[in-house]
Amino acid sequence: MKRAVTSNAEHSSKRNSPSEKALLCAFEQSHEGILVTDCNNHIVAANQAFTRLSGYSLKELIGRNPRVLASGRTTQALYAAMRQALDTQDYWEGEVWNKHKDGSIYPRQLKISVLRHADGSFQGHVANYIDTHASHEVADRLTYLAYHDPLTNLPNRLAFELQLAQSLRACERTNQQLALMLIDLDNFKNINDTLGHQIGDQLLQSVAQRLRECVRASDLVARIGGDEFVVVLPEIESPLTAARVASKIQSNLVDSHMISDHVLYATPSIGISLYPIDGRDPGTLLRNADTAMYFAKSAGRNNHQFYTTRMNEAAGERLQMENELRQAVAGISPTGSEFALHFQPQIETVSGRVVGVEALLRWNSPKLGLISPMRFIPIAEETGLIQPLGDWVIWETCRLIRVMKGRGVTGIRVAINISAQQLRHENLVLLVRGALACYDLEAQDIELEITESTAMDKPEMTLTILDQLAAMGVKLAIDDFGTGYSSLAYLKHLPIHRLKLDRSFVKDLETDPNDAAICTATIALGHSLGLELVAEGVETETQRDFLAGLGCDMLQGYLYSRPMPFEATVDYLKAHQPTNG
Repeated sequence: MKRAVTSNAEHSSKRNSPSEKALLCAFEQSHEGILVTDCNNHIVAANQAFTRLSGYSLKELIGRNPRVLASGRTTQALYAAMRQALDTQDYWEGEVWNKHKDGSIYPRQLKISVLRHADGSFQGHVANYIDTHASHEVADRLTYLAYHDPLTNLPNRLAFELQLAQSLRACERTNQQLALMLIDLDNFKNINDTLGHQIGDQLLQSVAQRLRECVRASDLVARIGGDEFVVVLPEIESPLTAARVASKIQSNLVDSHMISDHVLYATPSIGISLYPIDGRDPGTLLRNADTAMYFAKSAGRNNHQFYTTRMNEAAGERLQMENELRQAVAGISPTGSEFALHFQPQIETVSGRVVGVEALLRWNSPKLGLISPMRFIPIAEETGLIQPLGDWVIWETCRLIRVMKGRGVTGIRVAINISAQQLRHENLVLLVRGALACYDLEAQDIELEITESTAMDKPEMTLTILDQLAAMGVKLAIDDFGTGYSSLAYLKHLPIHRLKLDRSFVKDLETDPNDAAICTATIALGHSLGLELVAEGVETETQRDFLAGLGCDMLQGYLYSRPMPFEATVDYLKAHQPTNG
């Protein structure tokens, strides 16, 4: 190191060569702290960056041993390795802890090089100090993000997998049980799609906080993706502990969340698997908890289910049915289909006249046989197959109405069930208009039925589409009325003509005063809104007489007829319908 540098620019003058001036400039302006010692290990030079890092002025440093910076935290082993590297390689690099002038200690990345004279004799050292505090903060933050979900600050999937594996090893050593809960939020997708991701994110944060409140400090709550959370309960005494925690979670999440002036609900469907009876490794336990969670959703949501081996068998059967259903939908053609429509008559209460029929979808699979709509319709809805299947129902119904008319059956209105996915699809109005035009039908030849819950889903979009259908002259009905949570203030704005009283209220009205009261109130309510009432599930004369006494406009059920294939329906209508209706 030249004298111009070691004197720290104090003797800089015009005698310095251009190269020496450049070296001096680099020394002073470097952001790294630079310290130079002589052969006696005394400090002979330091730049401004070093004085800032250490807190010492240049005057306080010159002539002192670098040990003034020692914090006592750097180990003797590290110093020994440093000396060996300098003796053998003339260079050492590593992290040390230095002491600031104010007494605080701090980490520094240190690079030391040996300085030698032209003849190779030892001259001293030059040390470069790099402030690693910021890099430590970045490293700590990156480590945190690697194991935590940035939205909820809960452990993420990676942390969950590591901690679950660790907990399983502990349970194996202590011969104790462990419960794994997989939690999926009901209706979250609808909230996210309707109100936006910002509201959805705030809801997830609120749910995460409530989940934390339901478990012990030793338990794990993690978010593993989307609206899925997991809870790990290590070292539990019995499955009853898991059931209690699951019930607590349900109770805690059933209350509403106030998010940006929106009152939101996010109930949980919880699947539970247990170590060791349901699996001994993380993958098996998570897979079985997922299976149980699916059954929790199928059971009505906002509940918990423990995994059983029967669930896997049922899941396999469901997968087979889904595959067969996909093939059946793909195989629909003008020449044939595995699907067919059956029809159930609707009777005018006062006259006993048949005024309409409801089209009901049936599936006769070559491999699986006749399959109940209660089994395949939910699968069609979950997989999106309900869209093409529902479109086929509209076209096929219109085709059969034309055939019916050709056989002299007129004046019969045919009700068609419309799914939520169909109602949200932009082409529904065009499809209905096209099917009516294709078979030269009037709008009053059909009626479209939507469920109460469908009517409440995305109300603005629903109202727009229903208004367009009503403007065409298509009659609209609310199916399964009384089973949802519709707002009467909203319903009165819908362009509907009929309410269908759900069969669950009709079934026990002879013996259950509550059901009788619900039927009475619903019929009165419908009439007050200017709507006609259709009662489903009428099976006995007592039910018929009770409903007739309340003024129910139309009746439908086994008392009159079970759903019939098309040919049998035509025969029935000819037998019960006046020639010109």
